[in-house]
Amino acid sequence: MRLRCILTAVAAAFAVTVPAAGAQAAIAPGKVIVRYRADASHSQRVHVQRRTGTSTDDRLPGGARELRIADGDSVHQTLAELRSHRAVAYAVPDYVAHSADFIPNDPGREHVAGGWRALQWNFIGENSVNAPAAWDLARAAGAPGGRGAVVAVLDSGVAYENYRGFRRAPDLYASRFVRGYDWVDHDRHPDDEESHGTHVTGTIAQKTNNRFGVTGLAYGVKIMPLRVLDRDGNGDGSDIARAIRWAARHGADVINMSVEFNASETARDIPDVISAIRYAQHKGVVLVAASGNEGIGKVAYPARATQVISVGATTASGCLADYSNAGRGLDLVAPGGGDDAPLEADPYDQTHCDPDHPDRRIFQETLWGDTRHFRLVGFEGTSFASPHVSAIAALLIATKRLGPHPTPAAVRRRIMDTARDIGPAGYDSHYGAGLADAAAALGPTP
Repeated sequence: MRLRCILTAVAAAFAVTVPAAGAQAAIAPGKVIVRYRADASHSQRVHVQRRTGTSTDDRLPGGARELRIADGDSVHQTLAELRSHRAVAYAVPDYVAHSADFIPNDPGREHVAGGWRALQWNFIGENSVNAPAAWDLARAAGAPGGRGAVVAVLDSGVAYENYRGFRRAPDLYASRFVRGYDWVDHDRHPDDEESHGTHVTGTIAQKTNNRFGVTGLAYGVKIMPLRVLDRDGNGDGSDIARAIRWAARHGADVINMSVEFNASETARDIPDVISAIRYAQHKGVVLVAASGNEGIGKVAYPARATQVISVGATTASGCLADYSNAGRGLDLVAPGGGDDAPLEADPYDQTHCDPDHPDRRIFQETLWGDTRHFRLVGFEGTSFASPHVSAIAALLIATKRLGPHPTPAAVRRRIMDTARDIGPAGYDSHYGAGLADAAAALGPTP
């Protein structure tokens, strides 16, 4: 059986405004924090609150009080009034705190530190996988970027080495590759000739906080490049079966498969692949695959195998992508870019899903023109949703969030249980368990 990569389009870059550093601190509306002088009497405190239009909401440890602004004045106006009274020791806003997210300095196309945020909506923002908070949690656990985990990428190869006519992608770590294999050319140099595998690898493990390019979700992992697709993006099922077994025998913790068979094919048509998947799961490997790009209600193999985490694609609007396969057996979704599905295909939320919304892609550095040159390129497809989930699985394994040796079933359950429900309540055939959330997966149990 022939399989193919799941690639639909390439897009030019675009600009998005990023909040400037040093923006004004946020304050909680409608309340202030005040502390009275030690010698202030009860009647003086009552007088102050009456004159400033405030009332006591709560007492804080240490003697301060939280005052509610009852007269409609602004926080700053109320603070000025409170500070004018001799009975007040101090009056301050109730400042809003935020998690201390690790914001890498990668510039993207903006040529400024942190400019990656303009391109990588899939990592940061309302409809992202919440990468910054996940990065913080992984660092706190002693496994920055998933350090310690190995992810096998079964694809068109990876631009991972300088060898003959090939060059390593500048934004991939030279030291973070383990031995792989090329089943197309039958050698030990699984170099990418098509760009697909390098892009997929970038979403998982692009260099991060290196003042260059963009970021990777599990930037600390090691990558095992396994080439099963030729320069046209096609390959044989027998090679997929060989590669899965090879990865399982050589220490892979996670296998990402951004490939699909025709959705009409069944498990009986690919028995060697199904057998290899079962073997890898028995060896404790987490398998992740893309649901397919026909835009139909049927998940393609290998994603449809019960041992594999099947991943559909969402857009920057947080809606089902128009190309994404769905249906029974879909586990969850992740950002894949592209256009929102037609409303009749997504009946659960018609308030913000619109096929006419601007198309946004998934950006990573990959081959451009030949095997020696690279640039930031935007692709869309379930191929590019799948590596988000593979990266989350690697982060879970590396941080030991589920214990030292979590089973594939435990990893799958955790990722699904912590997904953000973006369809009807509970599991549904369009979004599965919901949108993958890296921070929630690594965070406290809900």
